[in-house]
Amino acid sequence: QVQLVESGGGSAQSGGSLTLSCVASGFRSNDYCMAWFRQSPGNEREGVAAIDADGSTSYGDSVKGRFTISLDNDKPTLFLQMNDLKPEDTGRYYCAAEFGLSFCHVMAVSGDYWGRGTRVTVSS
Repeated sequence: QVQLVESGGGSAQSGGSLTLSCVASGFRSNDYCMAWFRQSPGNEREGVAAIDADGSTSYGDSVKGRFTISLDNDKPTLFLQMNDLKPEDTGRYYCAAEFGLSFCHVMAVSGDYWGRGTRVTVSS
């Protein structure tokens, strides 16, 4: 019943900004951890950012200081504000959710549920 639907992907130039959204449905509890991952050709899936239901956040080193993850608990809806975009940010971005995780951190999230992704392309 849990579904995650991403939106907001597109193209941007270096230094530009994009905002991604992920609308969640079917959540049965509030002990969730949500995260953004990304995947680009030739690269392994990378954790971008994570946030728990209380608003605690964590970020991958490559996006720290440029990206901001946030959560509207009522929907819930996950957001990723991406600023100062770089070509290496190009890839498909996926929304993920996990329940009952004792440590909601971007390096610890494996994801119980996944969206289908939204593509981001950054050019020079």
